[in-house]
Amino acid sequence: MESTLGICNEECLATVKAQELRSGQKESRLLSLIEHNGEFKLGVLANPEAVVSRPVAQLSIPINDKFEIVREAEEALLIDLSIDSCVRIQIKGEKAPELLLELQDDDRTRLFLTQVKSAQRQVASKLTKPKAMEPLAPTPQRGPGPIPPQRAAKTPSAVGVGENSANTFSALESSLNDSTSTNHNTTDPAHMLADFGFEEKFNNTQRVEEKKNKQNRMVASREPPPIPPLPPRKASVPPSNPLPPTPIPKDKPTAVQARGNSAVPSTKSDSFRSGYDGVDKPASLCESPTTKTMPSSPSGQREFLIKHCLGKKEKEYVDIKHFSFFVGTWNVNGQSPDSSLHPWLCCDPDPPDVYAIGFQELDLSTEAFFYLDSSKEHLWIDAVERTLHPKTTYRRIRTIRLVGMMLVVYAKKLHRKHIRDVAAEHVGTGIMGKMGNKGGVAVRFVFHNTSFCFVNSHLAAHVEDYERRNQDYRDICARMTFHLLEQPPLNIVKHDVVIWLGDLNYRLSMSDASEVKQLIKENALKKLQEYDQLTHQRKHKRAFTDFIEGDITFVPTYKYDPKTDRWDSSGKCRVPAWCDRILWRGSSIEQLKYRSHMELKTSDHKPVSSLFKIGVKVADEQRRKKVFEEIVRAMDRMENDFLPSVSLSNINFTFPDVKFRQLQKERFLIKNDGQVPCHFAFIPKLSDSQYCKPWLRAEPSDGFLEPNETLEMYLEVYVSKDSVTLLNCGEDTICDILVLHLDRGKDYFITISGNYLPSCFGTSLETLCRMKKPIREIPIEKLCDLEKSKVTFLMADGASSDDIPLKIPKEVWVLVNHLYKNSCDQEDLFQTPGLQEELQSIIDCLDTSIPDSLPGCNHSVAEALLIFLEALPEPVLCYELYQRCLDCSHDSRLCKQLISQLPRAHRNVFRYLMAFLRELLKHSTNNNLTASLVATLFASLLIRPPPNLMSRQTSHDRQKAIDFILGFLMARDEE
Repeated sequence: MESTLGICNEECLATVKAQELRSGQKESRLLSLIEHNGEFKLGVLANPEAVVSRPVAQLSIPINDKFEIVREAEEALLIDLSIDSCVRIQIKGEKAPELLLELQDDDRTRLFLTQVKSAQRQVASKLTKPKAMEPLAPTPQRGPGPIPPQRAAKTPSAVGVGENSANTFSALESSLNDSTSTNHNTTDPAHMLADFGFEEKFNNTQRVEEKKNKQNRMVASREPPPIPPLPPRKASVPPSNPLPPTPIPKDKPTAVQARGNSAVPSTKSDSFRSGYDGVDKPASLCESPTTKTMPSSPSGQREFLIKHCLGKKEKEYVDIKHFSFFVGTWNVNGQSPDSSLHPWLCCDPDPPDVYAIGFQELDLSTEAFFYLDSSKEHLWIDAVERTLHPKTTYRRIRTIRLVGMMLVVYAKKLHRKHIRDVAAEHVGTGIMGKMGNKGGVAVRFVFHNTSFCFVNSHLAAHVEDYERRNQDYRDICARMTFHLLEQPPLNIVKHDVVIWLGDLNYRLSMSDASEVKQLIKENALKKLQEYDQLTHQRKHKRAFTDFIEGDITFVPTYKYDPKTDRWDSSGKCRVPAWCDRILWRGSSIEQLKYRSHMELKTSDHKPVSSLFKIGVKVADEQRRKKVFEEIVRAMDRMENDFLPSVSLSNINFTFPDVKFRQLQKERFLIKNDGQVPCHFAFIPKLSDSQYCKPWLRAEPSDGFLEPNETLEMYLEVYVSKDSVTLLNCGEDTICDILVLHLDRGKDYFITISGNYLPSCFGTSLETLCRMKKPIREIPIEKLCDLEKSKVTFLMADGASSDDIPLKIPKEVWVLVNHLYKNSCDQEDLFQTPGLQEELQSIIDCLDTSIPDSLPGCNHSVAEALLIFLEALPEPVLCYELYQRCLDCSHDSRLCKQLISQLPRAHRNVFRYLMAFLRELLKHSTNNNLTASLVATLFASLLIRPPPNLMSRQTSHDRQKAIDFILGFLMARDEE
């Protein structure tokens, strides 16, 4: 029922009638117009009964400035001024209900609008006539917040206050016309307030929502080539009590799906909706830690240090309480759910506290392989949520999917308030170390005071490729990094509890399927496990060294005929194996059950689950408060008497013979030789945005040190495709100075130098065509001249052979010729990644010689070709022709004309590659290649948008590029 609130504050100049528009209920609110110290404030009071209480949200309008939104607490104001007979204000906050407010048409409102109009003119006049030599401070631009959907407005009714209640907005318009500039012919309130910076039309709500939904579906940019596995380091911040990040306001635009995280929108009731909607934005390799991990103000730094010390003393105030965790994994072979998941997810009488459910091969389509959306994702999530244990209510914590791998985590509703610092990441280990057909996805969070990390992975297939599986595991461990606000980066091992699940694809080292089936029939599982590859790799410390796996008492989970319990009856007759596994590391973990679920027959795999009882550190608030007070008192004493100081074991580092994609690292020690804890961080130099150059990073880049504590640190040099070109042409060198900053202390300078060995990878096609010798045999001065030269070589009479450039780079010919001779019938070519050691040997071979043959397997050579194309500073189809390439992709005649306009080297390389790929497709029955797959892969390498347009590339643009390549692949062979 509508009601009018009275005025009980003498400073109030006006009141506003408010209606709550939610579920048909109406509730009164008070909107007050207050004048204080020369400015008006429009305040929404949280408690209508106490007008003098602090506003939850406040719109401050200084007399000498423009409108500005002042954010307080966790609320935000969104103003909607419709063009109508009255002025309406829409207010919506993160936790407040949606309100529709109507300004009262009285003298006080007119006075307010008149003075604001006058203030705007004063500011405009100041901006047009700035004082001499006085810089103008730019007005902060605030991005528009999300606009709530329009509601059907009822007929406005004025709320009278005293004798002014009979005034109308027509009188207000007349009054404003007399007191404002004659430049405005129409001065109705809506037009007038639009002049103050407010939007006057809000009918674009649907477009805003569609744009937001589109952004939520955007996929990640492709990751750089994999950095070789790095050993785990000592954490600079204890993982057991990570600090809570600053909440991200919902109206702040965030990079959705950065590095591939996807929070799947729920179609279920609120019981399944997650409170963790923020998407964690990954930091770059050398992003300044001062902008990510440390508050800038002294008070913020002090609070951060107190929390760090509190984490060190957590044993004094935490108790161990046990909770149940259900972990499940299933390779669904691209199928859709066709039966209830109850036998899998509800196989225990008591509901678990947390579910962590992983899927592999969720979608096997070519489109999903290249990071596009999958409808099956929602089908399986719905199937899971229908089958969670019915005895309690669960809330989804986070979902992440990478092609066919998906991990979804749920927790009991009552535990949600104790879960924080949620983040999700993914790593692709497919071809070039980035395709998502193989790799891992992970979700991490802190439950009470214990940090958890769940990793769902799908490793390389085939019986003999156990070494590739080991490499996939190492790549995931090395490259999986979680970035949280105001915290150092976290990798997998920096968690108290890590549970690794998925289709690990380790097989049995037995070739006779009938013998294996006979042993299974005799229930001789222990004997079979003696041939299990994962057991052997763990025993020899080649993979999953620190992980534990429970006793396997169930029969192998792979491979069955789909929809049956029969072993594989196809022509390949796969040997049964325990491909689907669950392992863990950490303390206070007890595995209660480890089993498979034979009742589910959708896939050629059987689902596996494990039930854990895990001890979680739960804080006792009274004891925690006591420890907190002791830390604060001790810190007060130390801050008054001491300043921080550190010593470095070395400040000059030299990296000899730096090569493309070859990691080098140097170790040094930092010791706190002062008497107080200190925080250190590498900070950018004055003219830089990052603390180091792209080819360098320090690990850790920041951290805390207690007095007399020593920390081992590493400097790592790794030249990727993003930095190789500048190094090749001499515009950059292996030389840098790092600034190590101590809070409240001095700066230390660390010098980096080294000798870079040029590589044909990252060198332009034109330059390579002018080089008759390997790149390492060419003096660096001549190499720089070749790269910078724009001379066109002509075949003039009498020209020597040395002056005539090659038709195509010799490196391209060596790679393609090797593949043409040896790999036309190679199964899964361009789909299986090469080995890192072999790739480095191939790169060194091309840089130092003109080989007759290349080292390594066909897959390594194939990946080397792709890396070469991706590292080119200018793609084969030049940047300047990118848009024309898309525009003519529908017409083969126009496409051929465009190719003829390419520079000589680019044109020859393109035609050479197309001829080779067409030859490969003739052997598709053996190598499993399709024209669609080849076109999709090579289009992303040959037709790249210019760097300034990279972020604007749409899926429609990518499809046009694919069509362009597909037209040449489907054409007949040409001379």
